[in-house]
Amino acid sequence: MAERDRERAGVGYGLGAYVLWGVVPLFWPLVKSSGALEVLAHRIVWSLVISVVLVVTLLPKGWFGRIGTRRNLAMLALAAAVVSVNWGTYIWAVNHGHVLETSLGYYINPILSILVGVVVLRERMAAVQWASVGLAVLAVVVLTVDYGRLPWISLVLATSFATYGVMKKRVNGGAVETLAIESAVLTPVALGYLVYLQVQGGTTFVVLGWAHSLLLVATGAVTVLPLLCFAAAATRLPLSTLGVLQYLAPTLQFLLGITYFHEQMSPGRWVGFTLVWVALMIMTGHGIHRAGVHRRSRLVAEAV
Repeated sequence: MAERDRERAGVGYGLGAYVLWGVVPLFWPLVKSSGALEVLAHRIVWSLVISVVLVVTLLPKGWFGRIGTRRNLAMLALAAAVVSVNWGTYIWAVNHGHVLETSLGYYINPILSILVGVVVLRERMAAVQWASVGLAVLAVVVLTVDYGRLPWISLVLATSFATYGVMKKRVNGGAVETLAIESAVLTPVALGYLVYLQVQGGTTFVVLGWAHSLLLVATGAVTVLPLLCFAAAATRLPLSTLGVLQYLAPTLQFLLGITYFHEQMSPGRWVGFTLVWVALMIMTGHGIHRAGVHRRSRLVAEAV
C-alpha cells in the first residue's frame, strides 16, 4: 500500500509538471512587449532567486561539496548555455505564432534523446527504435516540403533539450541544486543584458507598470515550479510511466496551437505530425514492453 500511495503521488506530481509545461504558451504572450531576450534574461535572474531560497530552505549543508566537482561544474555550465538556447527559442516561437512547431519539437525530443544516447553514451538501439527514428526523419522531410523550409524551431528545441538531458544525466544531481548552479552561471550575462537595456532606454521592467513587472518576476516561478514537480515524480515513478506522461505537454501545446492560437494545419503538416505520432507509439510500446520484461526478471530473481 505504501508503494502504491508513493506511485499515486508520483503520478500527481508528474501530471502537475507536464500540464504546467503544456499550458505555458498561455503565459509568454502576457510579456510579449518585452521581447524574447529581455524575458529570457528575467527568467534566468528570477529562477536564480527562487533557486537560492529553495537551496537554503530545503538542502542540507555541504550539498555543493558533493556536486561541485570541476567536471560537474563544467558540465552544468555547458548545460546552462544549451538550455538558454532552448528557453529563448521557445519564448520567441510562442510569441511569433509558432506554437505548433514548438509542440512538434517536444514530440521529436524523445527520439532525438535516444540518438544522443547512442552517439554520446554508446547505448545500443533495437530495430524498433531505428524504425521510430526513420519515421521521424521522414516526418521532418514532409514538413520541410510543406513549410518550404526546415522546421528549424522544432529541431532546435528537440536537439537542445535532448543534449541538455544527457548533460544533466551525466551530472546526476538534484533538480534544485543543478538549476541553482545553471542559473548562477547564466545570471551575470543576463544581468549584463538587463543593465545594457536600462542604459539604452530599452527596458520594459517598471516602465510598463507594476503588473507587467510582476509578470516578469513570475517567469522564475514558471520555470522552477514544474521542475520541482518533475523531480518529485522522477523519484516516485518508473521511467516507463514518466515516458508516457511526457507526451502530455506537447499534446496540450498542440491543442492550444489549434484551438486558442488558431494556427493552421495543412494536409502536409497533418501527415508530418501523424508520422511522428506513429513513431512515438512504436517507441513507447517498445519501452513499456522492455520495462515489463525487466520488472518480471527482477521479481523472479527476488523470489529465487
